[in-house]
Amino acid sequence: MNEGRVSVNVENGIGSITFFHPQSNSLPGELLRTLAQTITDTDNNDEVKVMILKSEGEKAFCAGASFDELIAINDTETGLRFFSGFALVINAMRKSSKLIIGRVQNKAVGGGVGLASSVDYCFATNKASVKLSELAVGIGPFVVGPAVERKVGLSAMSQLAINATEWASAQWAKEKGLYTEIFETEEEMDQAIQTLAQKLANSNPEAMADLKKIFWSGTEHWDTLLFERAAISGRLVLSTFTKNAIEKFKKG
Repeated sequence: MNEGRVSVNVENGIGSITFFHPQSNSLPGELLRTLAQTITDTDNNDEVKVMILKSEGEKAFCAGASFDELIAINDTETGLRFFSGFALVINAMRKSSKLIIGRVQNKAVGGGVGLASSVDYCFATNKASVKLSELAVGIGPFVVGPAVERKVGLSAMSQLAINATEWASAQWAKEKGLYTEIFETEEEMDQAIQTLAQKLANSNPEAMADLKKIFWSGTEHWDTLLFERAAISGRLVLSTFTKNAIEKFKKG
């Protein structure tokens, strides 16, 4: 997984899933698949009543797709497989019977915004600005788009998708409904996360599962939709325009 990893800690009914990659917590394909499977496995653990999704470090929450892997894609099959990783993670969170709390300690880009949009309740610090940078590198937020749109609405998602080189502040994200609360420090955020997670761990699991189904009603077609969207990205990433744009973006 190119030095990336996913870990799980279960304590007092709370399952904390943590992902890491040395390149600003970016997400190579195999790391995405491991994350998706870990979410499903943790959901199936009877000891877990609620989940927390977070990343390691104090810097970026998630830098999105791995540029090194993107630029190495040379055929549509490989492109589809890579972008399907995001579909697998989003669908794993969507199908989970347990509520998932998000912890966003710093900036979220592209697929990282998709992750933040796919949790059920998201905390962040005031450093956690967001950007959907996909159009700037010749593709678009096709796979994560439905998750982002579901959370913030079509208008706000469109703003992020079109103005692909500009950051939107954590306050903006809170006003649009992506974040529920934002904090000055990670310590304050972690205290709030722990308080809510413990409350949920002591709540009725059946009631929470039924609520989750209601929250995600109308997304049942995502099993097909997100993979159709992955095919679009997989095709676009093969273009000379996109490969040149990614190289330029990497040199920054």
